[in-house]
Amino acid sequence: MPANTKADTHSRQKSIHEQQDRHDERKKSSGAAAKKKPPPRTSARKQPSAFPAQHLDADGQEADLELRPLFLAPDYFGSQKLQGQVALITGGDSGIGRAVAILFAREGADVAITYLASDDDADETRRCVEAEGRQCLVLQSDVKSAVACKKAVAQTVKTFGRLDVLVNNAAFQKHADSLEDLDDEGLQETWDTNLGGYFRMARAALPHLKEGACIINTGSVVGLRGSAKLLDYAATKGAIHAFTKSLASNLLPRGIRVNAVAPGPVWTPLNPADLPAEKVAEFGQKSDLERAAQPEELSPAYVFLASSVCSGYITGIVLPVTGSVGAI
Repeated sequence: MPANTKADTHSRQKSIHEQQDRHDERKKSSGAAAKKKPPPRTSARKQPSAFPAQHLDADGQEADLELRPLFLAPDYFGSQKLQGQVALITGGDSGIGRAVAILFAREGADVAITYLASDDDADETRRCVEAEGRQCLVLQSDVKSAVACKKAVAQTVKTFGRLDVLVNNAAFQKHADSLEDLDDEGLQETWDTNLGGYFRMARAALPHLKEGACIINTGSVVGLRGSAKLLDYAATKGAIHAFTKSLASNLLPRGIRVNAVAPGPVWTPLNPADLPAEKVAEFGQKSDLERAAQPEELSPAYVFLASSVCSGYITGIVLPVTGSVGAI
């Protein structure tokens, strides 16, 4: 080994560190790091990155939000990917469900939506679907009831004569600071809605789904990474991912595909109804894109998974649309 090699290496590395330290100090003193840059723009149109510090009541509607979610996706042009098909979407009155209903209609599908209580929101979804030139059946229904699930499917098939796509999307969310704060009533409501509802709707739809049909489940990024304050909700979403893969294997011989979308933070009534106002103002800023998504940024993923032209060779996946690198 040549003389002084170790000493020379140490000296060189020390010099590199010192040079970087000086650069950091100059940057700090010049104030270059003081001004926060706006989030990077990656979408077709500029999306909001700041949200009002607003808390919704438990029965709050999308129409009550000070900043209305963007769901129309005006830069998305349909190309008959779902022409002549029929889709049933649970929780289709607002948020992701509404945005999906609109793009499904734009792709040529008639749509049935279920909702729990928000009549005005459901009517708005219907108007938007009809503006796309398709029919919309609006059904008030509770996915916790097996009878209600069967009735929703039966009414959809009676109205439109078929069922091609089921989107399980209805959800309940309530944060808890600790496991001790999570009582059995809340635990049961979350599990029975988020997971039980998916099982019941899929079971009710199966007799009507033919070869080439599909089921799409709404999972979540918290089902991939967990959430300290959403213990039960995150657990149901992780279970939904497992349910998706298991049902995909089960239905493969029947030619029915089953996939899931795992959204990151999305601006819908779900979070402002759960979070305190000051937390709502920060919603989504911890994602790599430094903002929450708008519903219209999620809906194309559902079109992709619904269309056999796009995803006929895909089943049993959980597609992350999270605004962050390395979601899975």
